[in-house]
Amino acid sequence: MGADLPLADLRVIDLTVARAGPNCVRQLADWGADVIRIDAPPNRTSGERRHNSDFQNLHRNKRSILLDLTTAEDKATLMRLVDGADILVENMRPGVKSRLGFGYTEVHQRNPRLVYGSISGFGQDGPYADRGAYDQIIQGMGGLMSVTGTDGVPARAGIALSDMAAGLYLAVGILVALHERDRTGVGRWVQTSLLESMVGMLDMQATRWTVDHEVPGQEGNHHPTLVPMGTYRSSDGYVNVAAPYGRLLDRFFAVSGLPGLQDDERFDSSAKRSQRREELNEIIGTQMRERTTAEWVAVLNDAGVPCGPVYRIDEMFADPQIEHLALTEPVEHPALGQLALVRNPVRMTGVGPTVRQPSPDLGEHSAQVLAELDLGTPGPSGERSALR
Repeated sequence: MGADLPLADLRVIDLTVARAGPNCVRQLADWGADVIRIDAPPNRTSGERRHNSDFQNLHRNKRSILLDLTTAEDKATLMRLVDGADILVENMRPGVKSRLGFGYTEVHQRNPRLVYGSISGFGQDGPYADRGAYDQIIQGMGGLMSVTGTDGVPARAGIALSDMAAGLYLAVGILVALHERDRTGVGRWVQTSLLESMVGMLDMQATRWTVDHEVPGQEGNHHPTLVPMGTYRSSDGYVNVAAPYGRLLDRFFAVSGLPGLQDDERFDSSAKRSQRREELNEIIGTQMRERTTAEWVAVLNDAGVPCGPVYRIDEMFADPQIEHLALTEPVEHPALGQLALVRNPVRMTGVGPTVRQPSPDLGEHSAQVLAELDLGTPGPSGERSALR
């Protein structure tokens, strides 16, 4: 898996499903942790799901072992894995793991050094703890949809934002707990939820209420307080501009054909521009429609004004800077051939590729992992030939 990688000395038990939990585990796997994914016995759609691009991107760099955790024998095997593991990550509903016998209390008693990471929809306790959750439900309840979109119609973000945020927050929390364990020898239970992560991602929009007692509304593609800071239609597309104050503002008005507008008494302070931002954006928008996106990007960048085009995904990957950053890495899958997967967006000096292995087939490493535990090998139908 990569003995020279930063997390190569860590073993992770992956009991996650859907997106948030796998995203957390992917961060650890990308940096070299030995991730053992616990897969349930196959059903009708197991193979079909594993060969889609999303699954391949989420579960690369892992090993897979088949365990039926409703059976005593396979629960005992899981606990043997717990004995030698550093981290366990799960995102089941709060009561399920305890009913199955591998909640935090049971696992901590078995291996006090293990860091136990949990993601839930709404938290491990509270009035909604047992509810199921999906990203769009949380985008609505977490406030994001109320500040996204225009014309009073709530809109979801185009990605599973609460899922992705929860995975990243949990990965950070796990690494913090591992750092502490180096001093204390004891692991902690690290928890987050889709709802907590979504509220955390609101950031300034949340504190506009908690501190200023202002309910943020929709601003569409423009900044809620600063202008010009947003998306403007060009003659052939759209361009994003960020020039809200100081020399950036002066340069923007100078090269956009609106010289001196910053001195107009309607717009000669940040407060006035914020108060009259609809009027100012209308003036700017009319001017921006006079040139193409490419022309604006060239003119504004030459003047030192931050700006950029609004790309489709295919256009984004064709951009020279994206190509230079090499944001995909190739991996060879035995059935699907060569895949271009999106690499981890963090780079470290001296560390090789973060995409090293394709996502494993169902139970691909069962025999290997069981042999490491001295528990025998799977038989023809998945049962073990015990060596104990």
